[in-house]
Amino acid sequence: MLIEKAKTRVLVVDNERMIADTLVLILRQSGYDASGAYSGEEAVQQAFTLRPHVVLSDIIMGELNGLEAAILIAEAVPECNILLFSGQPATADLLLQARNNGHSFNVLAKPVHPTVILEQIRALIAASLSSKNLQKI
Repeated sequence: MLIEKAKTRVLVVDNERMIADTLVLILRQSGYDASGAYSGEEAVQQAFTLRPHVVLSDIIMGELNGLEAAILIAEAVPECNILLFSGQPATADLLLQARNNGHSFNVLAKPVHPTVILEQIRALIAASLSSKNLQKI
């Protein structure tokens, strides 16, 4: 079954509301079904309900950071593609620790141009569709 861009659900997570809202607007204008969350906790709750195809999340946030939220979302919604972004050098240690625990995610460095985000989302969806088609054979 082919997932059309218009039906691709993307959850954008950033504690900076302006960034999250701007990315949601850009994604919607590009034909995606996008919604925003402003904390790791909110992202996990929404992911359980929305079952997004893609989560685009900042890493450094409040109580539950984007990496911790991504791990919880990946466990609860294994078909979800996760794309993280950060402008903080401290995230390298968090990512290394996650990799050592068996969690690997795609990461973009801030600032990142919206066209790069759109390209990455398209690539994740295309890879996911290829993988599903190979599993059917």
